[in-house]
Amino acid sequence: MTHAIISDLEKRYTAKRYDATKRVSAEDLAVIYEAMVLSPSSINSQPWKFIVIESDEAKQRLHDSFANKFQFNQPHAKAASHTILFAYNPKYTREDYAKVIDQGITDGRTKPEEREGAFGAFAFVDLNTDEAGNNAAWTKSQTYLALGNTMHTLARLGIDSTPMEGVDSEMLGQIFAKELDGYVCDVALAFGYHHSDEDYNAKLPKSRLKTEQVLQVV
Repeated sequence: MTHAIISDLEKRYTAKRYDATKRVSAEDLAVIYEAMVLSPSSINSQPWKFIVIESDEAKQRLHDSFANKFQFNQPHAKAASHTILFAYNPKYTREDYAKVIDQGITDGRTKPEEREGAFGAFAFVDLNTDEAGNNAAWTKSQTYLALGNTMHTLARLGIDSTPMEGVDSEMLGQIFAKELDGYVCDVALAFGYHHSDEDYNAKLPKSRLKTEQVLQVV
């Protein structure tokens, strides 16, 4: 099939080694950040924070977070151009959703007189919240929508990426306590440009199950 979207996805792969001398341009970063903000989420809840690791100081802190486990991902902390921590709110509340509704009023999506009625969608949050107010499983799921959107954006821009569930959530919570402010990070995305000599995965052919094995039209 010949199509720009298919071409993007055929070319993208998970980078295993980055060229630390190459950085993503400010112009591309602006596109990436805007695409992240435009990511979809259930009831437009946006229960996330995107912490971008860019400075050498922040990269050192990210590097330190791999002290206890997942050391195979540690080299990306300093070699990748940037890493994004996709963090979620483990206790998303009505007050949090109010910010979304009020922004919708500002943007003209919701009429001011319909504000209270707009909270009807919050029923989806209630369905996924336990007696202690925890809805982490639901909010965490939303971050993966943003992750996928960001990965495709990077592919479109010709930028390599590495999704990492191999991160130490507890250590990140301690080292980036100020930035996370109670949010939790279980997945991160390193991106930049692969090392032409050391990234073995760049030279391997893409392999997927056949369409008929995973897709059924009824």
